[in-house]
Amino acid sequence: MADNGIASRRKSEELIAAGKVKVNGHKAFIGQKIHPKKDIVSVQGKKIVKNDDLYYIMLNKPRGYVTTTKDELGRKCVNELVKDIAARLYPVGRLDRESEGLLFLTNDGEFTNALTHPSHGVRKTYRVTVKPVVEEYLLQKLENGVEIDGKKTAPCMVKLLEKQEDRMFLEFIISEGRNRQIRKMCESIGTQVIRLKRTAEGDVKLGGLPVGQWRHLETKEIKKLAGPAIAQKAQMKQVRK
Repeated sequence: MADNGIASRRKSEELIAAGKVKVNGHKAFIGQKIHPKKDIVSVQGKKIVKNDDLYYIMLNKPRGYVTTTKDELGRKCVNELVKDIAARLYPVGRLDRESEGLLFLTNDGEFTNALTHPSHGVRKTYRVTVKPVVEEYLLQKLENGVEIDGKKTAPCMVKLLEKQEDRMFLEFIISEGRNRQIRKMCESIGTQVIRLKRTAEGDVKLGGLPVGQWRHLETKEIKKLAGPAIAQKAQMKQVRK
């Protein structure tokens, strides 16, 4: 499932445990061995078709799109922006609907796991506009960690880029990926995010990629993000058209 981009390894195990995965019509179990050419595996009634072609996409996500493959509320999904790619891609991590910027999409579960598993601690960089202006000592408080949703955030970096009369421009570098984390952190010190843009993950930057556009990741970028083994696999199987 992970190798075909259905979900990360951890999420795949959750789907199996929930009884949503079947092998030859019978409920699968964690650790079950299958023959990829003979056994039929389905997830929530949909057959998994083995795809040896791998895609690693960088997208400049616009505001107004949700990072899911399908939305029950009818909202615009990021997959609509890469629908010309002949494979089912999955977002790596998430950006909330009103956030924008760098988002990776792939059908390689190992790549997804390398970027999203908490133990890897991949750094993510954001440019954040907040209002109203707050005292700068409160930014140090954010760096040290604040409590949101009953749990303290990990230490991070918060840099003041510019201050105007009614707003501040900040740079956040965090290694966590909690739901709406930066927005909630800012709320905890009495200010509100009015714009949030992810500009980099690890050492890979969004650069000048236009809003709503995408490009293939270079092998060297995949290596920086996920390591040499995955980069080597990508070099062999990555589709670039």
